[in-house]
Amino acid sequence: MKEHFERHKQPWNSEEIQKLHAFAKKGMTLKAISKALTRSEESIKKRAKADKLKIAKKR
Repeated sequence: MKEHFERHKQPWNSEEIQKLHAFAKKGMTLKAISKALTRSEESIKKRAKADKLKIAKKR
């Protein structure tokens, strides 16, 4: 079953973008960031790519 996210198709705000950058720097995985920001993994992938961020792969 797919998880439902309340933030579906919502624009990113500056606080979320800052958190995404911080989480990516810490080396958090896509799944962990997704849970922390309550956004889909797809949304995070797109935003990370747009911001040229590297998201850690699962260990």
